[in-house]
Amino acid sequence: MVAEVIKANELIKVDPVFGQPSFNDHEQVVFCHDKDTGLKAIIGIHNTVLGPALGGTRMWSYANEWEALNDVLRLSRGMTYKSAISGLNLGGGKAVIIGNAATDKTPELITRFGQFVNSLSGKYITAEDVGSTTEDMDLIRDVTPYVTGISESRGGSGNPSPVTAYGVYMGMKAAAMHQFGSSNLSGKKVLVQGVGHVGETLIDHLTKEGALVQITDINEEKLQLVAAKYGAQIFTGEDIYSADVDIYAPCALGATINDNTINRIKAKVIAGAANNQLAVEQVHGKILMEKGISYAPDFLINAGGIINVYAEIVGYDKAEALRRTENIYNTTLEIFHFADTNNITTQQAAMQIAQKRIDDKKKETAK
Repeated sequence: MVAEVIKANELIKVDPVFGQPSFNDHEQVVFCHDKDTGLKAIIGIHNTVLGPALGGTRMWSYANEWEALNDVLRLSRGMTYKSAISGLNLGGGKAVIIGNAATDKTPELITRFGQFVNSLSGKYITAEDVGSTTEDMDLIRDVTPYVTGISESRGGSGNPSPVTAYGVYMGMKAAAMHQFGSSNLSGKKVLVQGVGHVGETLIDHLTKEGALVQITDINEEKLQLVAAKYGAQIFTGEDIYSADVDIYAPCALGATINDNTINRIKAKVIAGAANNQLAVEQVHGKILMEKGISYAPDFLINAGGIINVYAEIVGYDKAEALRRTENIYNTTLEIFHFADTNNITTQQAAMQIAQKRIDDKKKETAK
């Protein structure tokens, strides 16, 4: 399908999906619209070789629909590799709802979205993400079984954020071991960018271990609350990327490691919860390697959440979910070793290992 756009009296033909730079051989992209509720959503199904595509639903005030499309394509691809590197029998998918979660979200809108999820007959399973809650997942569960992260009272695992944060913490300790020769974070200066559910829980782990935590967020009220609760210092400098810290932990939106920021970064470790931290994986991953910065691939260390909700599908066992999440430490060390041995970036190393698992399964299925 080709959309024709008139701009400056010139006819421009734009490929809305297949021509997008973030399109990566996605299996299916579903556009969902409901006039009555105001729902505008996109579901991206990247790959289902290992199993159904599982990934959260993000509600965000995108600048335009192209931005939303780009986000869902990048996020769904990331979920494929997140599940593969974590050893889960899941594919990669994601959904975005265009709108302000604080002002545009209604029970009717969320329920209607759940009906669209149900129409895919289990090829896509949704979960919580930025702008969505456990309560939203419960509403979706009323109209489809293809949802995880529902409340514990309904047999689910609840908010996956604490488990996500624990995995990031484990990955950060592994990156510290690789860079500094010790996984002990006591006395290490850590800048956490984003103090949402995951960021706040990460701060809790860090402060309990004795790390010197600085925090930043666009939500000033939440920033003050978190600072007071954990004794963290609010970053007051002009440039967070050139901050004199040991570890930079991006826990907000992605692409913060880009052409404008990468050469200003002074931290020796980057390990955070945000998805798609590298604006251009091949370019910025290599620059980090050349600068001697230990980068823990985001889709590896933020996999605790999907490990937790996957457990709902196979029979929820919190202790087992935490054990598998704790193993992110060992997997991260293995990725660093593989990258060093083969003189490639950690992003490339994680991607290669994840892709091999997918390729092997594809060959096995084809027999």
